[in-house]
Amino acid sequence: MKLFYSPTSPFVRKVRLAADALGLTDRIELVTTDAFASKRELLAVNPLSKIPALVTDDGTALFDSPVICEYLDAQVDGISLFPEGAGRWRALRTQALADGMMDATVLTRLESLRPEAQRSEAFVARQTAAVGRGLELLDAEVPEGFDIGAIAVGCALGYLDLRLASLDWRASHPALAAWFADVSERPAMKTTAPA
Repeated sequence: MKLFYSPTSPFVRKVRLAADALGLTDRIELVTTDAFASKRELLAVNPLSKIPALVTDDGTALFDSPVICEYLDAQVDGISLFPEGAGRWRALRTQALADGMMDATVLTRLESLRPEAQRSEAFVARQTAAVGRGLELLDAEVPEGFDIGAIAVGCALGYLDLRLASLDWRASHPALAAWFADVSERPAMKTTAPA
């Protein structure tokens, strides 16, 4: 399989962590990609020119981290990042929350790259407020285990540290900070950390 990726993308990190948890890392070739360049190779896999994008062993192109993670999960018997029953909905809800936080952080980052005269402080405030509300919920409902929801949360928090370090989220979210400190000790969390 081929994974089109960038080392700083939190969504790519989510796929890489899922692959590691499922024992599939050795089956995936990483293809460094600049999604903003919209090169032909990426567009052939994902017409949206977004990463992550995965080309499966049979040549099927998949994109968007939730779809890729579900695909990877389906490739392995006996292990699942998607619990059954009520736990499944909790994990999917947590993944959606963390993905939304990552989206808001990416949008804030992109806004910061615009010329200063064109930046919208109201837009940044809206995205930052969304992240803050997500942090509040996660601090009250700290993930358990290392399912798809927990993986997504780990990626969201790591990306906050990279792109919105001034937010200092740990100071007001001690339960979540303790959880993240523990999860960050996992070898795959260290090897996939954005630099």
